[in-house]
Amino acid sequence: MRLICNILTRWEIRIICRNYSTDTEKLPLRTLKRKTELIKVKPVIDVKTIRAIGGKGGDGCISFLRLWKNDRAGPDGGDGGNGGHILIEASTSINSLNHLNSIMKGENGEKGSNKDCNGKNAQHTIVKVPIGTVVKYDSTVVGDLSEEGSLFILARGGAGGRGNKFFASDLKQTPVVAEYGANGEDRRYTLELKSVANFGLVGLPNAGKSTLLQAISRAKPKVASYPFTTLKPHIGMVQYRDYEQISVADLPGLIEGSHLGKGLGIQFLRHTERCSCLIIVLDVTKNPYETFLILKKELSAFYNDLTKKKQLIVLNKIDLPYSEESIENLINEVGADNLIKLSAKYGLNLSEFLNKLRTNYEENFTND
Repeated sequence: MRLICNILTRWEIRIICRNYSTDTEKLPLRTLKRKTELIKVKPVIDVKTIRAIGGKGGDGCISFLRLWKNDRAGPDGGDGGNGGHILIEASTSINSLNHLNSIMKGENGEKGSNKDCNGKNAQHTIVKVPIGTVVKYDSTVVGDLSEEGSLFILARGGAGGRGNKFFASDLKQTPVVAEYGANGEDRRYTLELKSVANFGLVGLPNAGKSTLLQAISRAKPKVASYPFTTLKPHIGMVQYRDYEQISVADLPGLIEGSHLGKGLGIQFLRHTERCSCLIIVLDVTKNPYETFLILKKELSAFYNDLTKKKQLIVLNKIDLPYSEESIENLINEVGADNLIKLSAKYGLNLSEFLNKLRTNYEENFTND
């Protein structure tokens, strides 16, 4: 057997083991690929203020046709082309607003020319955004891109100007006048992500949320021992052997009084509203029962529907000494079905946690 393993490559052994496994299709796939140290991963931008400027229309042309038989053949100035619109399109291939520029300008239409040649219309600028993007104009929701391929026009391009041929009439057969192309719309919008990820990690500072995200995905949030290390959400993708992917967001830390503006305040609580399910991460060494009550109070004080979201309770840092009494009180409060003990630092019970994550995902996010 040792000789056979030496001959076969690692990839062939993985294929053989996968073919002969009975119920391993939904197991989490722990990648062996080393995480890069060269690329600095940027946090997810879930709110973006942009300025959209539609393309300018092309100017009309002033021209008179001169033929070899008739040097006064009349006006032949063409119309200018229309400016391009700026649109956003919902797409599953995008998961953040990081790629959007603060100022987006549409293409200008082409000017008209002689011999009745109209200018070319500009191409529309289509920018892809994640599904669930909400468009606000003056704090009013004007668009909700909740389906794949849905479009919203941010700014319309200006109409092209008409050439002097358009103004020719029986009374004025040689008009020396044409129109300028109209300017495109200039508007400011605020784009917000209604849903950042399937699951969001919620907890007090230094509860181990970033360490847990690093352990289950290839995301690289900053990990440090001081509070509020995470200032903006980071998203990691959990991969399974049947090619299913689940998105998990590492959210900034929450403290008591956040709904009143303490700590990151409303800025944090806004992130929790955009996650479909909450993973409550509790430090098992710091009275998890009281911590859970604080988190529950802050979520309900900000928005009562947050407490109605599906929740999973994670007791982190079980490698350190802790008290069983506070855990028993927590079990009496939430039950043992949605509670799991693990150590994100040393990888204890991570497979059990990922299996429960997949089960919850299939119950709440699939339509089977």
